Amino acid sequence: MRNILSVDVEDYFHPSEVQRSVDPGSWDALPSRVCDSTAAVLDLLAESSTHATFFILGWVAERHPALIRRIAVAGHEIACHSYAHSLVYQLSPEEFRADTLRAVYVIQDACGVTPTAYRAPSYSITKDSFWALDILVQCGFSTDSSIYPIRHDRYGIPGHERRPHVIQTPSGPILEVPPATARLSSTRVIPVGGGGYLRLLPYRYTAAGIRAINRDDASPACVYFHPWELDAGTPRLAASSLSSLRTYLGLNAMPAKLRRLTSEFAFGPLCKTALNLGGPVAPPRS
Repeated sequence: MRNILSVDVEDYFHPSEVQRSVDPGSWDALPSRVCDSTAAVLDLLAESSTHATFFILGWVAERHPALIRRIAVAGHEIACHSYAHSLVYQLSPEEFRADTLRAVYVIQDACGVTPTAYRAPSYSITKDSFWALDILVQCGFSTDSSIYPIRHDRYGIPGHERRPHVIQTPSGPILEVPPATARLSSTRVIPVGGGGYLRLLPYRYTAAGIRAINRDDASPACVYFHPWELDAGTPRLAASSLSSLRTYLGLNAMPAKLRRLTSEFAFGPLCKTALNLGGPVAPPRS
């Protein structure tokens, strides 16, 4: 089964854990590393001829349009990761719409592709911000990957459907593709492939989880990571011990884990895989 590989393109100072100690107003004064770290991702994926979905932060697209063009020219799918990496449930519907449309415009200006897939910063479409799906449909999105069906202190909808599925909104359907989780029991679901879970846990945990999803759920596993997670020299800006652990532990091991992952499993972009599932999605408009 072909699984889904996705990359959230943001700089090392954008993660929500870092924003607890670094004001967004200072971002432009910090040295950017996103071009080099994303180039490393592109080179690594090229080794196995793997194509992925790149969820682009509009802030990055506006400042580094050549990087976004390079991602598109390499044959990867261009998607949207918001403009300013603000948590959706901390925005009003009007603010969310403005942030989303601004991101779409700058991504389109950078590479000529209008994204049709969206991922919220820190998976922040929750029960308190479920209204955002309707706005995404109104903004032209046909696919979302923002709902984590787990319990977490910052995100998640426990008990939500774990496999790709269609959600009906007042403005029309949208295909929801949750990040990979494995079911341990009728009441216990654990995260499998992505971000800190991929960095912090042994490779065999991730591999076993993907195989279980493919076998038991007959579903592709949606795996994600960030370019800065391949950058062992990324500046340590997260302040608290918990934030530092979540953000930086395991950086050195990530390139080897991803090489092994892309050699042992078949991966492809989100929307192409979703089309094979029969969801209401279309290739990116250009």
